[in-house]
This record gives sequence, structure tokens and C-alpha cells, in this order.
Amino acid sequence: MKCGFAALIGRPNVGKSTLMNHLLKQKISITSRKPQTTRHRIVGINTTEAGQIVYLDTPGMHQSEKRALNRYLNRTADTTLLGVDVVVWLIDGLTFQDYDEVIFKKLEQAGLPVILAVNKVDRIKDKEQILAFFAEAQHRFPFKHLVPISALKNTNLEDLESAIFELLPEGGLIYPEDQITDRPERFLCAEIIREKLTRRLGDELPYALTVEIELYQEMPGITKIYAVIWVERSAQKTIVIGKDGELLKKVGMDARLDIEKLLDKKVYLQLWVKVKKGWSDNERALHSLGFND
Repeated sequence: MKCGFAALIGRPNVGKSTLMNHLLKQKISITSRKPQTTRHRIVGINTTEAGQIVYLDTPGMHQSEKRALNRYLNRTADTTLLGVDVVVWLIDGLTFQDYDEVIFKKLEQAGLPVILAVNKVDRIKDKEQILAFFAEAQHRFPFKHLVPISALKNTNLEDLESAIFELLPEGGLIYPEDQITDRPERFLCAEIIREKLTRRLGDELPYALTVEIELYQEMPGITKIYAVIWVERSAQKTIVIGKDGELLKKVGMDARLDIEKLLDKKVYLQLWVKVKKGWSDNERALHSLGFND
């Protein structure tokens, strides 16, 4: 059997979380059109007859390190390269961007086998352009494989998985074959709430927003969840609650339905919005809110 760890890296918003969810055929990482939706290293486990791939979905690598939260996200992405067997570098176009030069250097230093996966190829009409770009990319870096994919449309995902398996070491299962993530349900519920906030708020979304589960109580036939949505300013609290509390109610309804699917049982969900000034630029506050990968 082939078993090992594969890191999914790339710039923000290139589709890493969507890719992992489709590879696993189950939603583990939250997704949205907003950059930096993924804030933690998320483990997704795919066990097949060929072996086991442990995917590590990472925050997008970015240049800005103005706040402690930005530095945490970059640190999480960087440390993921330690101890993995394969790197899948995901990009969403046929050009390398300025920050990709930094990623090239990090990959050279890591000395790991790298697969370049070009996402959203369904949007590229002239497929000859893909071949030309792959020829250019191979001159830039000794990629082990170059795979054109569409994560959303499941295009060539089997080819990508086969390429990953080829580069993994032989060995026994790392996790039990029926396990799909190492994250507890409590964490997944908080992420679902944050996803619904991201999608409902759109451009109004405060960057400094996070969700903390204060109470997670499993009872016969129902799970009770009390969650706090943390923002940095009173004005942001007003935005999240919405007029007459309507936006918060919709977020709660959306999240409850998804959490019930996840837990396969009835859920009582209560949300509060609270202000913690400057939490996104305070290392101690970040640690207390669960940013401690």
C-alpha cells in the first residue's frame, strides 16, 4: 500500500478547499469566494484500495503580514511543508503571479516532490495554451507531474490522485480506514457558521471575524450548540446582526441545516455576536480563540 501526506498549497482563493472536498467526496473544508476563507490546517483522509492519502488543506500563501492573524496564516501554510511526502501546488490560471516567486523559493528549500495542478481549466477554450504553459512551467521547476483539473467539475481528479499515490512511500494506514478528518465535530460546526457568515455578508464581511463554540452538548436526539461570533468593533457587530436581527437569524438557519446534515441529528443552535477589540493583531487572543495549529 502507498500511504502518506499531501499538502495542498497556493495563493488565496485558487480552490484548494474545493479541491479537497471533491477529492474526499465529502465537505470538510468551508469554501467561499472571499480570500483567506481557510484559516487552519485542515486534514482530510482518503482511503482507497491503493492506500491512504492524508490531504492537508492550508491557508492561502500571501504577502501581507500586517496583523498577527496574517502572520499566523502564513506560518500555518509554511509549517505544513514540514513532514509531508508530496506537495500539490494549485494555481488557477496559465501565468505565475509575483508572489509565486516566493512559493518557488519555499519549494526549492523544502526539497519535496511537487505536482503542479492548474485549476479551472474548463474556462480555457484553447487547450493548446495549457500545453504551452506546462512546457514553460517545466523549465521553471522540476515538477514531477503537471495536471490540468477542474475541482468544481471533477475534471481529471482521478489523474491527480494517481499522480499523488505514485509519489507516496509504501506503508500501513496512518488513520483508521473509516476516518475522514482529525478535526472534532465542535471545530467543524464553528467552521460551518463562519462559512454562512462569509456567504451572507459578502463584501460587508469584517475580515476580523471568527467563531468560537462556547457550549457543545450532545443529548438524546439533539445536540445543543452555543456559539459566539467575535468581531473587533461595535460597528461590525451591527453589520453581523443586521436590521432587526434578520441577518443573524438567516445565518443561524443556514448553519443549523448544514450542521444537522453533518451530525445526522436535530440541532439547537444559538448565536451571539460579541466585540473583542484588536483580537486579530494579538497573539494571545489568537491562541485563546483556537489559532494554535
